[in-house]
Amino acid sequence: MARTIDQIRASKLPSNMMQFAARGALQVPPAENIEILVYLALHNKVFGELARMTLAGWDEKACLAAASDPQTAREVLDYFVSPDNVRPRLLPALLENPSVPEAQLVKLATSAMRDTVEVILKSKRALSLPALVNVLKSNPYLRKEEVELLRPKPSEPVAQPSAPVPTQPRAVEVGSASPPQPDASMVEGSSAKATASEGDDTTLSPAEHDEDVAGYVKDHAADIAAEGEKPFQAIGGVVELLGQDYFPVVDSANIPEPAPAPSATSAAAKPGAGKSAAAPHKPPAEPKRENALQKINRLDVKGRIQLALKGNKEERSLLIRDGTKVVALAVLEAPKLSDGEVEKFASQKNVLEAVLRQIPLKRRFMKNYIVVRNLVANPRTPLDLGLGLMKNLLIADLKNLSANKEVSDTIRKLALKMFKQKLEEANKK
Repeated sequence: MARTIDQIRASKLPSNMMQFAARGALQVPPAENIEILVYLALHNKVFGELARMTLAGWDEKACLAAASDPQTAREVLDYFVSPDNVRPRLLPALLENPSVPEAQLVKLATSAMRDTVEVILKSKRALSLPALVNVLKSNPYLRKEEVELLRPKPSEPVAQPSAPVPTQPRAVEVGSASPPQPDASMVEGSSAKATASEGDDTTLSPAEHDEDVAGYVKDHAADIAAEGEKPFQAIGGVVELLGQDYFPVVDSANIPEPAPAPSATSAAAKPGAGKSAAAPHKPPAEPKRENALQKINRLDVKGRIQLALKGNKEERSLLIRDGTKVVALAVLEAPKLSDGEVEKFASQKNVLEAVLRQIPLKRRFMKNYIVVRNLVANPRTPLDLGLGLMKNLLIADLKNLSANKEVSDTIRKLALKMFKQKLEEANKK
C-alpha cells in the first residue's frame, strides 16, 4: 500500500499504470486509492485533471470514511476541506475530525457560501474555535438571528432581551441576511418588492431603501474601505459590453459647450447685445441627457452600491460587471432583481467569479432550472461549483454539455459519463 504511493510520488510507475491510478482502478484499499487520487490531482500535470474528475465522482461512503478518520493523510483532509473541493455531505465529518487543522477551517469559513455556513453552525467543534467564530461573524451570508447566536457567548445580556434587541439591528442587518432569511418575518415585504415593476421605485418607501443600503454598507464596511475611491471599471471593457451605438449620447450632452463663454463676455460689454445673444442659446441650455453609464461613472463605491440596490434594470446590468467585488455582489441583493436578469448573469463570461459563486446561495435562483443550466455551461464558473450542479441537469443538457468545447475538459468528460448513466437508467425503465 505504502509502496504504491511511494512509487507514484517517485514517478516510477509506467504511464499506463499512472492512468489506471488516475481512474482509481488500482487494486488497493479504498483509503489508499483516495490518497493516490489526491496526490495526482495536486501534483501531477499529466494525469491531475483526470484524477480530479475521478475524485469528483468517487464513492461517497469511501470519501466519508476518509473524512471521518483522524488517521487519514493530512493532504487528503486538506483537499476535502478546501473551499474548491468541499462536498456538503462530507463537511460535518471534516469539521469534527480533530486532524483537520483549525487554520484550514478558518480558511473555509472565510469564503463559505450559505450552505457551508449552515453546516458550520451545527458543528460543536467549529463553534468552539474562537478564530473561526470571529471570521464567521463577518461572513455576508450569515443571517441576523445567527449573528445573535454567536454573540451571546461574550455578552450574556444580549441573549435575554431577544425580542427588543432585533428591532434596531433589523434595520441595519437586512443587507447581510440575504433573501433566504426573510422567509418568516419579511415574506410580505419581499413579495411586494419582487412583484414591483422594473422601473418603478415608488413601491418601496425611502425608509425601506435606506434600510437595505445601510445594512449592506455596514456589513461590508471593511470591503468598502479597502476599495477606497476605486472608479467603475467594467469586466471585459465598456465598449465591448455596451456597443459603440451606446456612446453618441455623450456627444449630444456636450452640445451647449460654446454657449457659456460668449454669452458671459458679451453680456458684460453690451447689455443690449447680451440679451439678443442670450436668446439663441436658451434652446441648447436644456437639461443635459445623461445615460446610465455616465451616471455610474460619476459615483464612488458607496454611490454605486446604492444604485445597485435601488436602481433599474439597465443600471443593474452594468453594475453586475463592476470590477469592484462589493458593488457587483450588491446587485444580487437588489429587491427588484428578476429571475430573467439572473439567468443572464449566470451565463455571462464578463463577471467576477464571486458573482457566479453567490448565485447558488439564493434558493430562489436555484429553483430556476435555466439558472442552473447556464451556470454549468458557463466557462467562467469555478470547476467545483459546476461539478456540484451537474447532477441537476437533464439528459439532453448533459449531452450538449459533453460537446461544449468552451467548458473545461473535466466538465465535458463528467457530463458524458453522467449522460450515459442516466440514459442507461432511462432505458431500463
